[in-house]
Amino acid sequence: MTEEEILNCTLVMIENILQSKNSSLANWESMPKPIHTSQVYDDNQLLHQELNYDRDELQIKHDEWLRMLTDEQKSVYDEIIGAVLGKKGGVFFVYGFGGTGKTFLWNILSAAIRSRGDVVLNVASSGIASLLLPGGRTAHSRFGIPLNPDEFSTCNIEPGSHRSELISRASIIIWDEAPMMSKHCFEALDRTMCDIMNTTDDKPFGGKTVVFGGDFRQILPVIPRGNRADIVMAALNSSYLWKYCKVLQLTKNMRLFSETDVHEAEEIKAFSKWILDLGDGKINEPNNGETLIDIPKDLLITQCSEPTESIVSEVYGDTFKDSNDPIFFQERAILCPTNQDVDVINNYMLDHLTGDERIYLSSDSVDPSDLNSKDDSVFSPEFLNSIKTSGLPNHSLRLRIGTPVMLLRNIDPDVGLCNGTRLQITQLANHIIGARVITGKRVGEKDFLHRILITPTDTKLPFKMRRRQFPLKVAFAMTINKSQGQTLANVGLYLPRPVFSHGQLYVAVSRVKSRKGLKILITDTDAKPQDSTMNVVFKEVFQNLFDYHDDV
Repeated sequence: MTEEEILNCTLVMIENILQSKNSSLANWESMPKPIHTSQVYDDNQLLHQELNYDRDELQIKHDEWLRMLTDEQKSVYDEIIGAVLGKKGGVFFVYGFGGTGKTFLWNILSAAIRSRGDVVLNVASSGIASLLLPGGRTAHSRFGIPLNPDEFSTCNIEPGSHRSELISRASIIIWDEAPMMSKHCFEALDRTMCDIMNTTDDKPFGGKTVVFGGDFRQILPVIPRGNRADIVMAALNSSYLWKYCKVLQLTKNMRLFSETDVHEAEEIKAFSKWILDLGDGKINEPNNGETLIDIPKDLLITQCSEPTESIVSEVYGDTFKDSNDPIFFQERAILCPTNQDVDVINNYMLDHLTGDERIYLSSDSVDPSDLNSKDDSVFSPEFLNSIKTSGLPNHSLRLRIGTPVMLLRNIDPDVGLCNGTRLQITQLANHIIGARVITGKRVGEKDFLHRILITPTDTKLPFKMRRRQFPLKVAFAMTINKSQGQTLANVGLYLPRPVFSHGQLYVAVSRVKSRKGLKILITDTDAKPQDSTMNVVFKEVFQNLFDYHDDV
């Protein structure tokens, strides 16, 4: 091969990799482009990925799983499969709390349709939830949804593009953890799909079958500076799309079916009922959704002289200081309402780790695209370094060997490196960090991370900045919001201040696999243990859940 042919083959390979990540060399003007002679380059890599499943193997799995469905799950399965195979389209919402088998349902639906050679697009509202789906992606990355959509937004999908072709070929779209995203995300996808399918009737999503899943008891969309009404009005069931949405309920806790010990089963049933009553706002009724509730005594930490030390000891014991076992950190976390509380716990535990320590400083600047601010002397490096906002790693990132960390950005969802993935630090070099995965399907495998340019999504900033830093946050403790989608064996809920939004307490107590794995420490302003705390439930969000009409 000549040098020109070698260069072109290399560019074709780079282009194929980029296309599999929803990108292209065309996005960089200064980069050379491959000559369009390669069949590999002309193929739609996104579509190829979705069709590249072993159909015979999926058929075997499907037939095996079909026998395991409960009557309730089978009813939901039949309704959705009927809409897909009959090409009737429709919008469904599978409503069920954790443990009712929603993920199992997504797996069998995907196998049923992919085994026929058809395309299934599995997405989730969070990176960590997308890892549980076969071929899962975040909704934002799959559909090009804007980060801060409004009522006029559409998805960033060019007509005739590979992503457009993929969507037009899809037989079904499954979207898990839907209630945590703003209604504008779903409406943007609806408008875009109607354009792609070139539909003229009123059928939502261009007549495709779309299945949402989730639990409205969980955390609703985060609206900066929004009040109760703003948050409820941003929810999926406040959208014009909801009238088309048929709700299919899952109510049976699958963990009860798998438990053979009668005493254990009764304990799971009672604990599950308490969690659901908490999520529905039924404890201490009548109330307007915000009320003090007493926490069962066996869940409380009532004796403590120093709260941080007590909650750490309860969840991690003393062995965490020298632990290199990824499973140890995989199964444990401390949850707090705010980043401020999380930082206190994380700093305390970092101080007690025995591994080597390094501090990595970021390089901050005003984004060159912000022409009004880029030459303003007010935005000094010191000022930019001081900025702390949600989703942005700190200017000063302090790490030690053995530290559990969480990714703050989607790095490579194909291998499970996405926003919310937890890892354990194994190596600290000048320009690269080695880490072992402790969540998802690749537990124990090692990856290397480098600094990336990160732009905060916070719209409160009156200018556009960017930070070059490792996209990591120490994760001995995490906020309740960040924990959504995780399942843990040992959870410590630390409440030096009460929860402040719908579903936070429900999400926190439902992260744990069993009652004995949950411990709650509630303190007052004098750091004295308490036995009651505030529960916040926006009950109005439940009012129209079952308002679907067949004649729409």
